[in-house]
Amino acid sequence: MPDAAHHRRAKAGAFAHAAFRMSFFETLSEDLSQPEYVHVLINPLPVYGLTMGVLALVTAFMIRSRRAQVVALVLIVVSAASAWPVFIYGEKGYQRVHAMSDNDGQAWLDAHKRRAEKMIYIYYVTAAVGLIAIVAPLRWPSIAPSMAAFTLILAMGLLGVGGYIAYAGGKVRHREFRNEPPPEEGTAERHTE
Repeated sequence: MPDAAHHRRAKAGAFAHAAFRMSFFETLSEDLSQPEYVHVLINPLPVYGLTMGVLALVTAFMIRSRRAQVVALVLIVVSAASAWPVFIYGEKGYQRVHAMSDNDGQAWLDAHKRRAEKMIYIYYVTAAVGLIAIVAPLRWPSIAPSMAAFTLILAMGLLGVGGYIAYAGGKVRHREFRNEPPPEEGTAERHTE
């Protein structure tokens, strides 16, 4: 009876598919409950978003469009502000990643943490300046180009800052990227937490 066999196979396939979906969502839920996982998942947002925002703002200047500037500024503000949850989840996952890392990885993690703690405020300043560059010209239209240009300069500098922070972060769990010893100030022996 081909119909009965086909029905059993279809039923078994549907069950396997449902089990996979359930397993996938359970795994995803478990992963998202780990702060270090969320940190790794969202840490590209500030860098990639700022890169897109910088390119969009340069383009907006070239075509002399205030509307395009506003879109680019929104992208810069959101991207710079996204550093805050990246930082928070990194802080929350620090102890667990530290415990599973080798000595060099711990030293790179300490350097990554220290760099992020020192530089996070630049992200906040850039987001605030970008927001001012969006809103202030509604009252004072003549300042629009200079505020957008200032935001562009900050965002370009912030790309370098993000690279500096990420450089150490990328070496924590990836031995294949360790082409040099960890920074002296980041040695695991000096870890006090």
